[in-house]
Amino acid sequence: MTPRLPVVLLWHMHQPQYRDAFTGEYVQPWTVLHAIKDYADMAAHLEENPAARAVVNFTPVLLEQLEDLAGEVAAHLDGGSALRDPVLAALVDTAPADPARRLALVQALMRAQRARMIEPLPVFRELVDIAATLATPERIGYASDAFIADLAVWYHLAWTGETIRRSDARIAALMAHGRRFQSADRRRLLTVIGETLAAIVPRYRALAEAGRCELAVSPYSHPILPLLCDFAVARESVPASPLPQHSAYPGGRARADWHMAEAIRVFTRVFGTRPLGCWPSEGAVSGEALEAIDRHGFKWAASSAGVLRASLAQMQPQLQTQEQAQAQAPIDADRAWRVPAQRLTCWFRDDALSDLIGFTYATWHGDDAVAHFVAALAEIAQRHAGSTRHAVLVALDGENAWEHYPQNGYYFLKGLYAALASHPALELTTLGALSARDREPAELPHVRAGSWVYGTLSTWIGDADKNAGWDLLCDAKLAYDRVLASGRLSAAGVAAVERQLALCESSDWFWWFGDYNPAQAVAQFDQLYRRQLKTLYRMLSLEPPIALERPISRGGGEMEQGGVMRRATAG
Repeated sequence: MTPRLPVVLLWHMHQPQYRDAFTGEYVQPWTVLHAIKDYADMAAHLEENPAARAVVNFTPVLLEQLEDLAGEVAAHLDGGSALRDPVLAALVDTAPADPARRLALVQALMRAQRARMIEPLPVFRELVDIAATLATPERIGYASDAFIADLAVWYHLAWTGETIRRSDARIAALMAHGRRFQSADRRRLLTVIGETLAAIVPRYRALAEAGRCELAVSPYSHPILPLLCDFAVARESVPASPLPQHSAYPGGRARADWHMAEAIRVFTRVFGTRPLGCWPSEGAVSGEALEAIDRHGFKWAASSAGVLRASLAQMQPQLQTQEQAQAQAPIDADRAWRVPAQRLTCWFRDDALSDLIGFTYATWHGDDAVAHFVAALAEIAQRHAGSTRHAVLVALDGENAWEHYPQNGYYFLKGLYAALASHPALELTTLGALSARDREPAELPHVRAGSWVYGTLSTWIGDADKNAGWDLLCDAKLAYDRVLASGRLSAAGVAAVERQLALCESSDWFWWFGDYNPAQAVAQFDQLYRRQLKTLYRMLSLEPPIALERPISRGGGEMEQGGVMRRATAG
């Protein structure tokens, strides 16, 4: 029989740490909202179809937040303790009397995708339109507590996953209720949210234990490993890239090892088994980054075909320029690769197919999108007919694309799993399963540093604001090194500041700096990043530098009213 072409779907789940370590408050609601919408729905699709298979990659900092938030909701329901997420607390607490905080809450309760999440819900649409007229400093006093309570209920209903809406009678009853929700109604919704949060990890663990999915991990707080190891690798893909004033991140290679070791520790504690695979943050790799992943015993890592193409292009000196090489050199991305002297198997995602799901199919009819996607895979299967070496990796963010699809991608995902699982020429599988097979990887002597975004690292370094962010982090790391060298911290104190430093090293802060992102989102992440750095200094018993009082970013683009920024979807 002709061997079927293995197809791997990799869904990456990631949210940065939104909890302010100094105040304990969650300054953004996205972990809760994506949990009740996306993490729940993505688990349900795998549970519904016994033949479905996928790799689901979690960042450890997300896993810790899910645990923390589930415990917080349970504690509130059991004993009335405070909820530290203001958006979630709006379900059960009276809206703040302070006009500025009241305004911020109403603005937060409007942040949903207009066409797919607001318009299909007539009551929510009406509430959002009214809120838009009241959400000014002059008019916020006209927003009553009852109005804000109804808005909060519908906001969370809008963010509830499609599979929950179809299966939970409590949600259906709340949506039918319409308006004037009483405290018992709101508590009922919070109970559903708490149950959903608490079930996320056990559901994925059960799927993995049943062989229905493979769980993988990213470095602890989602740092860009190549840049921790060496700023200069940014110039491998953008030779003229400006770099931070600091020549390198102090002790960055040791920090890369810390993030890998801590990722394994957290993942193993949460899921009860050691991960086989790693999706490096943003698919960002370099020679040193892959060495770090290999050093920690991972069986596989994955990145982007753009990185592979650029790496192979640099190995063709007979062509006049690197750009010509990249344009002309054929690549065989649909197979495993290995860097000499490493045990690690490297896979590279099909960028075109991945981006179709992330950016294109949301506007298509679900059946048409599935048919188009499967036909493209069937063509690849025909091209590699008879081969046992080839496999196609489709990897993207598992949370941000779906709000742009009808019904949170319900029909597309349901149809996708069914079509792939039943296709005679395609085998839906996982990278761990492929690693267990006797496949001889192709040799990749050189890896050009890059990520899934343009095949470069320019999303996280090279811009003046991004570089300024790195310089502030470098200054904080030098202060951290001095305090640790002094020996004045206890073992517990060292562990606490080490973890806080890791939160400051997240890729997300540098992603958002730059004038291509919405000004409101840039300002929020700018402030949260500086708060994380200030907290690090305070934990070191040092006065934060005055520079942390000033915004890093010089501006940003415009944010759609009543909408949220659509983050690119490979993560």
